[in-house]
Amino acid sequence: MYVCGATVQSEPHLGHGRFAVVFDVIRRYLEWQGYEVTYVRNITDVEDKIIAAAKERGVSTSELVPEMIERWNKAYAGLGVRPPTVEPRATDHIPEMIELIQKLVDGGLAYPMEGDVYFSVRNFDRYGRLSGQSLDDLISGARVEAAEHKRDPLDFALWKAAKPGEPSWESPWGGGRPGWHIECSAMSLQYLGSDFDIHGGGADLIFPHHENEIAQAEGAGSPFARYWLHNGLVGLTGEKMSKSTGVLIALSDALRRYPGMGIRLFYLRAHYRSPLEHSEEMLEDASSAYRRLWAFRRRVPHPPEGEPDQAVLARFREAMDDDFNTPEALGVLFDVVREGNRAVDTGASATTWAATFDEMVEVLGLQEPEGGLDDLVDELAARADRFGLSTSDPRRIVEELLELRERARADRAFTESDQIRDSLEDLGIAVEDTPDGVRWHRR
Repeated sequence: MYVCGATVQSEPHLGHGRFAVVFDVIRRYLEWQGYEVTYVRNITDVEDKIIAAAKERGVSTSELVPEMIERWNKAYAGLGVRPPTVEPRATDHIPEMIELIQKLVDGGLAYPMEGDVYFSVRNFDRYGRLSGQSLDDLISGARVEAAEHKRDPLDFALWKAAKPGEPSWESPWGGGRPGWHIECSAMSLQYLGSDFDIHGGGADLIFPHHENEIAQAEGAGSPFARYWLHNGLVGLTGEKMSKSTGVLIALSDALRRYPGMGIRLFYLRAHYRSPLEHSEEMLEDASSAYRRLWAFRRRVPHPPEGEPDQAVLARFREAMDDDFNTPEALGVLFDVVREGNRAVDTGASATTWAATFDEMVEVLGLQEPEGGLDDLVDELAARADRFGLSTSDPRRIVEELLELRERARADRAFTESDQIRDSLEDLGIAVEDTPDGVRWHRR
């Protein structure tokens, strides 16, 4: 599986997080089904937008790129996205790109022109089949690269002649750098070979990027991806989230305001191909739903002693087999939570429900945040000593502290009650007073 990853001219926004989560879940599900998955997700570290962003900040691209890669990796981690099998950088694969371009020139599908090299779209008769449009439709309806010396408006750059102050590599056509589209063709073929299984990316990449990838690879004689998967875009007030529209919510800002798993659940509540409208209310609701999931799981010992319910997992599998239908799969998961809570409330065993829950959240990646309560044993033990408790179990300490708080409130000892709550809040444990009693969760 090859997925178009980050172009690192800036830090990721909320829309970028969706593709990362979508393909992380697809990978997890295929592995759960028994497949061995080689997942390649590239980094574009040389491109017009990167050069422009570096100039705007007054730094070199070699300074900008590592900083942005670090920010993207931090965002991926915050969303629970596992690292890919391979994460190639474009600048490490210039020779492979030059070799692929040379094949296209030799085959009559590309032509050099004043230090640039262009792909001749009209010489590739299968162009347009991914987007389902004719060449005339594509020319009239799409933004195409401007260049005075192209033979045809739809031709696109494979190699760009060097300009002063820009990154440059030597090639048979002179110094320069690769065009954006050739990068992914060369790197996917390098790591997965021809005729690989899945190619993914955002819906905005269908044309021209993925259309051009097909033309480059197949034009050079390499059968390309068998299946194309494109996630819908995240928007706000009807506009896609991108730098060009000015509709941007930095993913780092969202991760400061909401739990990463809450944002992940927000993405998974819509089918991956559907557009997804963002709102603060939707993120709040998804975060609350995530807390409800793990509020159930904390009621059953870790790890559970029971085995998963295979009939329930079959329902989950049926949903995911239907084009990775995560909204349906989440419905199964919340059914499990409801039945599990009912079992606990009535004194019945909930271990089967917990084991089933564990299987599904592993596939969906909706894990309890790293640094569970067991990491807080020392801090909680200090609170236990402070309030005269004898237990050493961290979860029981929280429960007993909350019982002390309830007694203090009943006695109208509000100062002591507030001290207990503040003590827990300092450790990142949120306390909620609800009509059904006190609930708590780890922030």
